[in-house]
Amino acid sequence: MVALVAMMMAFGAAWITAVALKDIAAEVNGAREVPALASALAWLCSGAGGIMMGRIAERVGTRWTVICGALMIGTGLAISTLGPPWPLWIGHGLFIGLIGLGGINAPLYIYVSRWFDQRRGSALALISSGSYLAGAIWPPVFGQAIAYFGWRETMLWYALAEIAIIVPLAFLYFDRPPEVIDELAEAGTARSAPVLGWPPNLVFAMMCAAAVMCCVPMAMPQGHLVAFCSDLGITRSVGAVMLSVLLGTAFLSRQIWGAISDRIGGLATVLIGSAWQCCAMIAFLLTQSAAGLFTVSAAFGLGFSGIIPAYVLALRELFPASEASWRIPTLLLFSGGGMALGGWLAGALYDHFGYYAPAFAAGIGSNILNFIVVGTLVMRGRLVREAYA
Repeated sequence: MVALVAMMMAFGAAWITAVALKDIAAEVNGAREVPALASALAWLCSGAGGIMMGRIAERVGTRWTVICGALMIGTGLAISTLGPPWPLWIGHGLFIGLIGLGGINAPLYIYVSRWFDQRRGSALALISSGSYLAGAIWPPVFGQAIAYFGWRETMLWYALAEIAIIVPLAFLYFDRPPEVIDELAEAGTARSAPVLGWPPNLVFAMMCAAAVMCCVPMAMPQGHLVAFCSDLGITRSVGAVMLSVLLGTAFLSRQIWGAISDRIGGLATVLIGSAWQCCAMIAFLLTQSAAGLFTVSAAFGLGFSGIIPAYVLALRELFPASEASWRIPTLLLFSGGGMALGGWLAGALYDHFGYYAPAFAAGIGSNILNFIVVGTLVMRGRLVREAYA
């Protein structure tokens, strides 16, 4: 629960830009690509930073990387208030993403996975819900705060709150995990043992590619829903509530997906979530009314929410525990890269065409490719199990 609170506060920083997307874009001649790129950099750099910070956490402890990450997120928000484009990009990419979320997100995935032998999927689902809990709680708050104080002041006040909550919690609770890894015992077999009957790095590369392809459409409604609603004549406050509904249902359903993944495995859970997400993206193309968008947003949240923790669970199921410190952050780098690409691509395609339908169509195509790759891995796993049965 403490890890969940830390994730909720850390990821809350990135939602300010999503809610204030049109306000920030108005300062750069209406180019939505500029704030969309800031959010994209936060996602992409958080994945890159996770690889580095995951290794550091193995040596100095997760407590210290989380504390450092919280301080850097606050610094990044302060730098971002200096204005678009470059201070916004540097604040989000280098400080909020690379050092901030990079020191919190991936290290906490690894940390929590080492506390559980059973129901690991449920535990991972809970802590990974922090970003969605942040999205459920903060957008309406940010919407009101931006309307009254402006997006800069909102960033500064949130920076202080985020540091004040995460730092003491991390110091008090994040001691070393109990799972003991005998790297010498695993070293002789970890690199040579096949996975699903194939070379392990081939399977890992397919999972990383699939993570990119599923996160491209995943990012589009999350980053652009408020602006999309505004284009349809729906107020920003209603759009923020709609985003809150999307991420609130994602938080609740992720706990269900965690229990499901404990029963059917990580890859099968990813496959089901991918199909659901694709259907919801198609529904976004066909819906224009506020009531319809509320329904589609809730359906989208129900579908995509179990995908990322299911990938992490699949890694722990398929690969040795000693490799978790680099395989999990690397996978999160690719998923973050997909989130970055999806958020930026939606803004770029909107700036080119003047509406969001081409962006959503591109997301659907990427989702279909993800379904094909993950489906191949699931079928391969079944064939291997049948061969050994």
